[in-house]
Amino acid sequence: MASSSVPSSQPARPPRPNLVFRHLRGSRSPAEFAAVVRRAAREIGERVSCDARYVHRVEAGEIRCPNYAYERVFLHMFPGRTLTDLGFAPRSSVRGRRTRAAGDQPAARPENPANATSETSGACEPYETHDRYDTYDEYDPHDHEESDVLRRAFMTGGGATVAAALSPYGLAPEASAAQRPVRRAGTSDACALEEAVRRIRVLDDRHGADGLYRRAAAPLRAAYALLDAGATRQRTADRLYAGAGELAISVGWLAHDSGRFDDARSHYAEALATARVTGDAGLEAHAFCNTAFLARDAGRPREAVRAAQAAQRAARPLGSPRLMSLLALREAGGWAGLADRTGCEQALVRAQAYFDRGPAEADPEWMTFYGEAELEGLEAQCWSTLGDWTRAARHARRAAELQDPHFTRNIALYTAELADDLARGGRPEEAAQAGMRALDLLGEVQSSRVRSMLSGTSRVLLPHRRTSGVSQFLDRHASLPRMV
Repeated sequence: MASSSVPSSQPARPPRPNLVFRHLRGSRSPAEFAAVVRRAAREIGERVSCDARYVHRVEAGEIRCPNYAYERVFLHMFPGRTLTDLGFAPRSSVRGRRTRAAGDQPAARPENPANATSETSGACEPYETHDRYDTYDEYDPHDHEESDVLRRAFMTGGGATVAAALSPYGLAPEASAAQRPVRRAGTSDACALEEAVRRIRVLDDRHGADGLYRRAAAPLRAAYALLDAGATRQRTADRLYAGAGELAISVGWLAHDSGRFDDARSHYAEALATARVTGDAGLEAHAFCNTAFLARDAGRPREAVRAAQAAQRAARPLGSPRLMSLLALREAGGWAGLADRTGCEQALVRAQAYFDRGPAEADPEWMTFYGEAELEGLEAQCWSTLGDWTRAARHARRAAELQDPHFTRNIALYTAELADDLARGGRPEEAAQAGMRALDLLGEVQSSRVRSMLSGTSRVLLPHRRTSGVSQFLDRHASLPRMV
């Protein structure tokens, strides 16, 4: 006989859209509003990985009550309002919660970054309430048991540096978790998998790929182990396949950006196969997009063009002009590598035209990085490949100026691009100044791509050592510790 202290199970209530929150977003796209949320979090010392998907989930009513980290951010953004004023359910009404006394304020953020509240822990619930101070739901033990492997493989913690951010990740000691037998996957596993993808992207945006790649293999193995185990529902299976494919692309990107091109090619091919098996056009477009980028970097420009064109065919029915814009830029990069200036310019015109149509609800979640700064940065790379250093430097400078501070790795990349374009364009003093700014960012970013670009710049500047500022840049670059 069941204990009277345990409430009887009730059918899941359909989510009620949060129209208040949608009204507060106004004319901004979900991705743009997510950027505002992240910026507000930084203002009060919080770290949340808010993206377009999170905004969609709040507005759809899937997140009935945010966790404490998001609560602090939202109350900072909208002073004088309560959570209920923002359209959320009272915390006391959310199932299975131990609540604070009425009138209590959200707990202050821990001073130790390693103990910071996770903004997304417990994302598998239909409401966003779990945090590190209250992670156990006594009424739902099955849900926790079912996702045990993924939680050990995926959960991360905060940290002011990449070391602090990765140390709670637990991937190295828990790599064997992916090899243990798992039960049939449920919704919580799909949520944990999707969250792993988001966390990897956020860490890459802030710190670069080099410190992440080795640690990312374990959750990818765990994801494909879940696919082999099967799922309880078809919708869950679809989410697992999509999540595994996106995770393969994310891990592939970490390999790509850290110079492991063969590994990256394998991961992208795995994602493409997953997309083809499930008929997922969005995942297919993403896999071809990254394959085109990799082919360009690996010196296979014709393959880059063909992969980018395949991505555009897959993406055309999806209704996302911004995605089509990015894919046109991938094609432009291939044409530049073939020294086809006309083909490159035509693709750049298409990219700008698609971009000017603005954001859309159909924009993929993974494209939160793509804005005007990325458009300028990719165009700079095209002109650099074509040897038009003046035009390349102009776009690279604009890219660095426009980039959201959240994307530290991209700021370093664009600044290094600018330094190289200026050096090759015969402006050594300005190149050295830009190079010094890029070196300043290497304390936060671990990226073989950025370091390789700066090495090329130093070689170009070597004959100009007597020019003002150049010797300082060269000496500082030479003192960089060697990458392991």
